[in-house]
Amino acid sequence: MAVNDSVLRDLRAAVGDRGWIDDPADMAPYRTEERGMFTGTCDAVVRPASTGEVARVVAICAAAGVPIATQGGNTSLCGGTVPDGGIVLSTARLNAVRAVDPVNKTITVEAGVILADVQRAAEEADALFPLSLAAEGSCRIGGNLSTNAGGVNVLRYGNARDLVLGLEVVLPDGRVWDGLRGLRKDNTGYDLKQLYLGSEGTLGIITAAVLKLFPRPRVTATALVALPDVDAVIDLFGRAQGTCGDLLTAFEMMQHRALDFAVRHGPDCRDPFAAPHPYYALVELTSPRAEDDLAQVLETVLGAAMEDGAVLDAVIAGSEGQRQDLWRIRESIPEAQKSEGASIKHDVSVPVSAVPAFMHRAIALCESEIPGVRPVAFGHVGDGNIHYNLSQPEGADPAAFMAGREAINEKVHDLVAELHGSFSAEHGVGQLKIPDMARYKSAVEVELMRRVKAALDPAGILNPGKVVPPA
Repeated sequence: MAVNDSVLRDLRAAVGDRGWIDDPADMAPYRTEERGMFTGTCDAVVRPASTGEVARVVAICAAAGVPIATQGGNTSLCGGTVPDGGIVLSTARLNAVRAVDPVNKTITVEAGVILADVQRAAEEADALFPLSLAAEGSCRIGGNLSTNAGGVNVLRYGNARDLVLGLEVVLPDGRVWDGLRGLRKDNTGYDLKQLYLGSEGTLGIITAAVLKLFPRPRVTATALVALPDVDAVIDLFGRAQGTCGDLLTAFEMMQHRALDFAVRHGPDCRDPFAAPHPYYALVELTSPRAEDDLAQVLETVLGAAMEDGAVLDAVIAGSEGQRQDLWRIRESIPEAQKSEGASIKHDVSVPVSAVPAFMHRAIALCESEIPGVRPVAFGHVGDGNIHYNLSQPEGADPAAFMAGREAINEKVHDLVAELHGSFSAEHGVGQLKIPDMARYKSAVEVELMRRVKAALDPAGILNPGKVVPPA
């Protein structure tokens, strides 16, 4: 159903010509998502430049019953920002850093600020904003918060929701909730901001946030460690965590095939080891104390593990350039995998203690179900998050391989559920995982989510068809 012309005129007046897109070619990038799995429809893209303009747009849409899909950097991997009629509301022009409080260790930013720019603003204040992920050069902080993004530093600093003190949100009727408080203690009833963090734009539109800052690391030690199996990966994680405590900032796992793909296809990637090994861990320690000898701490942990046979080899970065080389391997895996053909992806989490059981059973399961399939597992295993991807058998037909996606997803997610894990660790639900929500969430959980959605967005105009399974 097309949006009424008079409503479109009102929306255009609300944002002005600079905030208005209705040419089909110019709207095309807003109608599809990064992986090309979902394409939607919309009558216009609005780009408000202030919270007031967002409020006016939402009020107009609420009165007319026009659906709104909110987009930040449009880097969703689950179709969470693809429109289903109505309009797209882009936060790209909400891009101001409103305030930095170096004493309170907070930064207040608008939703359209690119994540890398939030990090840069924190650095200019001699502080750290620790949220870091592969898309940080294009994703926007409002989208990071609405999907509760994870990334490589969750182990030490937590997910996106752990980094937020306050929010400003435009409600589904166009009113504005100003919750931009930089308080670490506020025990005055419901913590309303948590309703919007991770809700993927289905309950309200985040327009600004007060974020936590941390002391900037002054010294870093990074190592790529070769290991005989996944059990040794988790053994090393336990050793590192026990010895290093909160110095341990990141702990990433890679199968050999993941590293091999990165070296084969990634830009400027090379294998630092003379021979291949079954598994690798990328371990990073950081400290705000310049006098800390983190390299020695890391050497001590790795030396003891090597003596016990738990570690086969290790390379410790001797410079910032070498550190970046090691991280480039890890960060190149998703893109490099595209060069190996079609890929079925799983963003799952299990308790850290269950990671070996998941890996052993998932590999056996998928190799049995799809002869010749190439599992490519990597991820933030220190917090139990595994990107368990399946590259097509060599020479296979990509379309035929992808036709079996739903069947193998169900089997993998059944295993995750058996191990008390989650079928979505950090990528969200969007529309891709609505069937999983219905299958794995309890009836009580689904009912509560429907009640919250109905209470806050009774007309159902905000991001319809996402997150909450239909009744």
